[in-house]
Amino acid sequence: MPQFRTVNTGSLNIRVAMEGTGPLVLMVHGFPESWYSWRHQLGPVAGAGFTAAAIDVRGYGGSDKPHPAEAYAMECMVEDIAGAIETLNPDAPAVLIGHDWGAPIVWNTALFHREKVSAVVGLSVPHTGRGPAPRIELFRRMYKDRFFYQLYFQTPGVAEAELEADVRTSLRKIYYWASGEGIKTVPRLDKTADAGLLDGLADPDPLPAWLTSTDLDYYAAEFQQSGFRGPLNRYRTSELDFVQQAAVADQRIEQPTAFLAGSLDPVLRFVPGVDLIEMMRDRVSDLRLVRLLDGAGHWVQQERPAEVNSALLEFLARL
Repeated sequence: MPQFRTVNTGSLNIRVAMEGTGPLVLMVHGFPESWYSWRHQLGPVAGAGFTAAAIDVRGYGGSDKPHPAEAYAMECMVEDIAGAIETLNPDAPAVLIGHDWGAPIVWNTALFHREKVSAVVGLSVPHTGRGPAPRIELFRRMYKDRFFYQLYFQTPGVAEAELEADVRTSLRKIYYWASGEGIKTVPRLDKTADAGLLDGLADPDPLPAWLTSTDLDYYAAEFQQSGFRGPLNRYRTSELDFVQQAAVADQRIEQPTAFLAGSLDPVLRFVPGVDLIEMMRDRVSDLRLVRLLDGAGHWVQQERPAEVNSALLEFLARL
């Protein structure tokens, strides 16, 4: 089991789960998850000679949870990672690994704090750069007549009320919905723009093999004490992110990079007709590994831990 440490990043406190000794490999989770989503990676990475560390992102679990939405803008998220590296490994840069929202966070940390990042791995979300307009504007145009979860998340309090009414059921449905098993069962769920997030989502019985009742208990307990406001606020800063990212808009990621995803991950199809992985190739200079895991969905490091660990250790060995 990992040891837990609380580190001050300069503006707030972040909980970190840690195993091993050696160069720092820092893992950053996405929505709606926790350090626990890296439970299968910490041991193998530590065993390969690294300090394996997985944080609770601000707003989650054992980390501080500021209230304002602007406290979750990309600049704040990046400073948390830079501050954690400075505290945990002040004399050397770190390898960053991020999944879901954690991927844009580590991509941007590699741009804003090049000296602190020796290599970067994204899971699920390719690096596509700043773009010509805030991302939420693109989604408003693309999904103006139908439901899209990021649009639904924009109004504070609405999604919080839905998800917090029964936390365990909400998480169970969300995890299944974006998993390989859920996507194979319901390849596409069309809903009207006024629907709720959970409307029409299957409630799995039994749970998929990669998600045990014990796993779900842990996640549910974390969100029952933290709530969903902080995690949802990350979706409410697109315009502010766009302004903040102007400083690195024309820069490429120069560090060695890798990208892993499930072949069924819906994120890869957010923009119809656009290959986001190919777009990423134009924005990174040293893409050393790309791996799509056949039949896996969004929660790739949990759904396919052995394959993800193999790819991560292969990439780390090349550095």
